[in-house]
Amino acid sequence: MSFLSATLSRVKPSPTMAITAKAGELRAQGRDVIGLSAGEPDFDTPQNIKHAAIAAITAGHTRYTPVDGIPKLKEAVVAKMKRDHGLDYTTAQVSVGSGGKQTLYNALMATLNPGDEVIIPAPYWVSYPDMVLLAGGEPVVVEATLENRYKLTAEQLEAAITPKTKWFIFNSPSNPTGAGYSHDELKALTDVLMRHPHVWVMSDDMYEHLAYDGFEFCTPAQVEPGLYDRTLTCNGVSKAYAMTGWRIGYAAGPEVLIGAMRKIQSQSTSNPCSVSQWAAVEALMGTQDYLAPNARIFRRRRDLVVSMLNQIDGVECPTPEGAFYVYPSIAGLIGKTTSKGTVIDSDETFATALLEEAEVAVVFGAAFGLSPNFRVSYAASDEALREACTRIQVFCKALK
Repeated sequence: MSFLSATLSRVKPSPTMAITAKAGELRAQGRDVIGLSAGEPDFDTPQNIKHAAIAAITAGHTRYTPVDGIPKLKEAVVAKMKRDHGLDYTTAQVSVGSGGKQTLYNALMATLNPGDEVIIPAPYWVSYPDMVLLAGGEPVVVEATLENRYKLTAEQLEAAITPKTKWFIFNSPSNPTGAGYSHDELKALTDVLMRHPHVWVMSDDMYEHLAYDGFEFCTPAQVEPGLYDRTLTCNGVSKAYAMTGWRIGYAAGPEVLIGAMRKIQSQSTSNPCSVSQWAAVEALMGTQDYLAPNARIFRRRRDLVVSMLNQIDGVECPTPEGAFYVYPSIAGLIGKTTSKGTVIDSDETFATALLEEAEVAVVFGAAFGLSPNFRVSYAASDEALREACTRIQVFCKALK
């Protein structure tokens, strides 16, 4: 009998973290690897947020806090949800966790029973299916194709719902594609959900402030107020505020669900870092002036990467509405051979060869549930992106 849990056999380690670690190993060997695999802004955390953390330390805010967040941070979340989305919540409807991932995981652990189904559009963030499996549920993956710009249609959602469906996980703008749903596109999905009152919505809004070309972000409970009582709206400070290492995520939803999530957290991690919580208060309630300039920088980088990748024969890269990722198709490269004799029979083989032969780290599409593709994170300097894309061009041109 194995000492390890049988549940563990249902899941796999995060591919993005594995590739980032592999790139780090090659750098340690002296290789000139450009990493475009990690979903982490290259900007520094804004000074006002740093100063708030220092002030918290000086004031002695270094002890245990309430399990799922200090009152001030919950009040900041309530104010943010009203300010940005017109949604009314109380602090009792807010949960704060150690990163956005924990709030999602807590909700799934608190609600899923064996056999419960969770609809997940693909391409998806790598952790969604495995979190569902760890919680005892069954992921139902529905492919959103390049032809539909990686967006799920209302017809696809309708067809995927069964009596066993408990959650629909929605992410816009998306990791890994950057695809953003317009108000009308989201309304088509919420109209379906209104016909199925047993299905709850988990909306991952982590990239809401990274939107380009006039794209206007909206969230399900905002588009369809009728879903308010069965929607968990999840977010965090990692991406927009360049606070990945601070580990603060939050969610707002029905009080009964928030209470269940609190119970899970009370027996796992307890409270998030006290100092990070005070920094997050400043992030949400302090100046937001840097958000628009940062978004403009990301948009410029997006345009650079999309342009250079679309110059490659066999690669098709749509222009995303938001986030800081592109998700090009390499359907035209499958079956070709690298200059060192590697046959490109999958996007995983492509990404491995690209790392080993061209020293560029990207994440293969199978990790996100849709192939043959790869994900590029353009949260890097213009110089690094230009050099990386040049290497990708040279690598692909040499394919036979």
